[in-house]
Amino acid sequence: MPRVHVAPLSRIEEVTLATGARDLVTLINVGTPVARPPAIERHLFIGMSDILEARDGHVAPGEDHVAQLLSFVRAWDRRAPVIIHCWAGVSRSTAAAFVSVCALNPARDEQDVARALRNASPTATPNLRFVTIADGLLGRGGRMRAAIEGIGRGEDCFEGEPFALEIA
Repeated sequence: MPRVHVAPLSRIEEVTLATGARDLVTLINVGTPVARPPAIERHLFIGMSDILEARDGHVAPGEDHVAQLLSFVRAWDRRAPVIIHCWAGVSRSTAAAFVSVCALNPARDEQDVARALRNASPTATPNLRFVTIADGLLGRGGRMRAAIEGIGRGEDCFEGEPFALEIA
């Protein structure tokens, strides 16, 4: 089964070439230019800031953002991997990857997905607001939020290293 790959903006071309991905999810500040690699056929751009509470001049993660992600990954044909990226590959993209795996495999335990995330990326610090909204939309009863709180904050870094998560 294809994987969900996570990368920082600076490495999406490299990861696209290495994986053969044709689907790309961008979660980045509104107005940030993102050059779509030529091999990408489907591209979802979600314009939002990496914040946990509303702030002037920023777009906080909202229900519409999570709903867009869920719709996109559910329509993914899984013939090739999907890449999810944000600016640093640490917070918004890791939250979206966690949410995607939980949505695409509803029988998989949230704690298992969170542990796999931590094992794949010591720097992953998923945006808790995004995860909490998804938890509600997916009817997970707080288990997604608790799983992410359980793995804690990742190691500090300028940007994360690309990694992949299995759906199964």
